[in-house]
Amino acid sequence: MADNKAKDAKNANKDDAKKALAKKEQKKKLTARMVQSVKDMKGEIKKIVWPSRKTVLNNTVVVIAVMLLSAAVVGGLDYVLMLLVNLFLRGA
Repeated sequence: MADNKAKDAKNANKDDAKKALAKKEQKKKLTARMVQSVKDMKGEIKKIVWPSRKTVLNNTVVVIAVMLLSAAVVGGLDYVLMLLVNLFLRGA
């Protein structure tokens, strides 16, 4: 009986060692994947073509112009609809 307990304890130690080794291998694989991922990101960042200063300024002007135009349209619609609502409310 004591012999069986010793074998069980020995097998448990082996299982624990195998689990620890498997965990260690998993961590190594995870670390290797993370390192490869960072290397891939660096490679992709090098491929980026940044716009010139002139292009950025032109695009900024276009965006601001479209915003102002949109604001004018929405403001105009708001004013017209407000007048219509006031006409209906006075007439009722």
